[in-house]
Amino acid sequence: MRWGSSALALATVLFSTHVYADPLQKSEDIVKFFAGQGNLGASRGICVGTEEECKSKTAKNEAPPQKAGLDMMINFALDSAQLDQTARTELDEFAKALKDNRLSTFSFVVEGHTDATGTDRYNQDLSQRRAQSVASFLEANGVQSARLEAIGLGKSHPRVADPYDPVNRRVEMRIRTE
Repeated sequence: MRWGSSALALATVLFSTHVYADPLQKSEDIVKFFAGQGNLGASRGICVGTEEECKSKTAKNEAPPQKAGLDMMINFALDSAQLDQTARTELDEFAKALKDNRLSTFSFVVEGHTDATGTDRYNQDLSQRRAQSVASFLEANGVQSARLEAIGLGKSHPRVADPYDPVNRRVEMRIRTE
């Protein structure tokens, strides 16, 4: 993940392939990342992905990359909202971080996404199930449900240009600014 400017303080958990993932992020690293955003308003964000993906986002006036940051990548299988063991391990650390007192004032929007495989209606439903799967896991691990809002965005916001790329099958989490 790379730091950058954007309209929203954005934290992204990608659900694509573990091949691109850095080692497991510890809850303390996650806390430090988010706690540093507390007084930054809507001007800080992060970009998740390879350097090329972050450069692509910059070209589209999205979160420009910088060195350093937080990288959490977890996968969803095609046509699935089930969290595998690796996803559960990553999200367990994320849940620990969200329960830390330093992050107690933050609420998050959990946005589910899909690739372009399937109909618009099916992808909308699948993206909602993915977002809810992550939110439910976090709630089951002690994060207050009032701090999480799960929404599905279907295939409307692909992560990469190829709408069928598995990288587009993801859940993004951002700090709720409203």
